[in-house]
Amino acid sequence: MEAEVDKLELMKNPVTLLKELSAIKSRYQTLYARFKPVAVEQEETKSRICATVNKTMNVIQKLQKQTDLELSPLTKEEKTAAEQFKSHMPDL
Repeated sequence: MEAEVDKLELMKNPVTLLKELSAIKSRYQTLYARFKPVAVEQEETKSRICATVNKTMNVIQKLQKQTDLELSPLTKEEKTAAEQFKSHMPDL
């Protein structure tokens, strides 16, 4: 109830509303500046993982061709894990 009263008071007082908006904007900018490097690093790490997985897959395929061997079919658990991995890494 108290929160609703506070909201009503804010609506009645445009100056207070503008101050609140300014505070919210400032908080957003602070959080954005703080977490932007994390998002960039996360994206770079994801790209490196995808590149490594792709290189590994290529090496495996080349080895299979050179040795005339093929891997046995994936188990149900392995298929599930691969699907989950691919859903998180669409770049693969």
